[in-house]
Amino acid sequence: MKASDLLVRCLEQEGVQYVFGLPGEETLDVMDSLSRSPIRFILTRHEAGAAFMATVWGRLTGRPGVCLSTLGPGATNLLTGVATAYLDHAPVVAITAQAAMDRAHKESHQYVDIRGIFRPVTKWGARVESSEVIPEMVRTAFKLAEVEHPGPSHIELPEGLPDSARPRFPPPSGAFRYPRPDPEAIQRAAQLVAASRRPVIVAGHGVIRRHASAQLTALAAKGGIPVVETFQGKGSLDNRHPLSLLSIGLLWRDRVMDVLEAADLVLAAGYDLVEYPPYRWNPTGDKPIVHIGTMPAEVDEYFSPREEIVADLAPALGALAEAIPSRPPWDFVSLRAAIMGELEAAAEDSGFPVKPQRLVSDLRHALDDDAILVSDVGAHKLWLGRMYPAFQPENIIISNGLASMGIGLPGALAARLAYPKRQVVAVVGDGGLLMTAQEMETARREGINVVCVVWVDGTYGAVDWKAKLKFGQAFGVGFTNPDFVRFARSFGWEGYNIERAQDFLPTLQHALGANMPSLIAVPVDYGENLALTRRLQKANV
Repeated sequence: MKASDLLVRCLEQEGVQYVFGLPGEETLDVMDSLSRSPIRFILTRHEAGAAFMATVWGRLTGRPGVCLSTLGPGATNLLTGVATAYLDHAPVVAITAQAAMDRAHKESHQYVDIRGIFRPVTKWGARVESSEVIPEMVRTAFKLAEVEHPGPSHIELPEGLPDSARPRFPPPSGAFRYPRPDPEAIQRAAQLVAASRRPVIVAGHGVIRRHASAQLTALAAKGGIPVVETFQGKGSLDNRHPLSLLSIGLLWRDRVMDVLEAADLVLAAGYDLVEYPPYRWNPTGDKPIVHIGTMPAEVDEYFSPREEIVADLAPALGALAEAIPSRPPWDFVSLRAAIMGELEAAAEDSGFPVKPQRLVSDLRHALDDDAILVSDVGAHKLWLGRMYPAFQPENIIISNGLASMGIGLPGALAARLAYPKRQVVAVVGDGGLLMTAQEMETARREGINVVCVVWVDGTYGAVDWKAKLKFGQAFGVGFTNPDFVRFARSFGWEGYNIERAQDFLPTLQHALGANMPSLIAVPVDYGENLALTRRLQKANV
């Protein structure tokens, strides 16, 4: 069997629906084999876009997204998206070409050590040196990409692989079983909860990855325990629930820190340290913590658990809910009212340029309960992470590990492919959009209808925000923009400029109902960035 046919057949056996990528001379055989496969190849306009799509596909489906590149610059272009998957714990299988091994020992055209470059940001990687091993390698790549903590695997395909005379497929492995919770650990954790007066749950991305939201909700409800989510854990508890205090994630003190400061016990459920450093919510390092995760707690000066429940999240949280006493919530009602009041007040603000709070409010009003909002990275990410109410897991996708600008638009395309019947909106800054705007052509060509909302201010807003806080001024952050409506229409999209705050909501609703991709450019008042910081500082004096 031809080596490339064998590779594609293995991908089919893994249930792969899409391969995202760019072809090259060294992948011509793979492309030929894909042309005869039910797998749909999504040709992207840059390899970073392909890896971002694979990353968001992996986060939403739990199955590895697959991205493909040629050797040399194709592989290095793929790297940022692969590193994003690594720190966001998204399952991805990256396949890159490589030069023939008879020139790997010397300086050679387009040859770089791709495996060496990828090694720090992948869970596993290997070069195919014999076609006979392709089935085992593909199975290994997918298995290791999926298991906790999920992340990317890498397969390198050198030129000139001989055909496989005797392809042998490893038997499909059964579903991986994570450990059941240790009854003694559950009882010790339950005793800590019973002895506490003000427990708090910090819910991380692991709750979503392990489908444990129902058990988290039951635990919070029985113990009267408020839940604070990381940006990547948003939706672990329906944010309409009275025990929800939305999220932590700002790089300075926010209102929710009041409840964490008052807590005498923190239950860290599915929380990865990369999501939000523990020194920000446990600055003295002496907060009693119960770690609940599929892996042992990482060693950190500010994260030293009194008890660890190392098990699959759903049964662990369910068992702990059964073991703790039932009691009413402790008093944090005023804090929740203050947080939610900001969002409610914003709905009536008619200022222009539009305030971020108004945009967040209108986005939530326009989108269905199961809609998917994919946030790019920038100042808008901080507003969405802090204020956008998530009603269910993965309502909003935020990259908060590597935090790569440019993920928003290609990520939205992957979300729409994964869930074609759900509303999908990308929210991007005018800085981040032009990092992957070429994927607008991909969307139109492939018939992927999404809405892209661009917050326009002509500045790298998050950098501007932090520079002004640190130095009182910002330098090197301003730029000019194209006419976004004409720009969108040049790609075959519909484009809209917003000229009054009250026009955004109906325009968004119209675009969501259109049978074509749409871009909405909204001038945003980022003067609210420093105003928010000053309000929070004053509230915490």
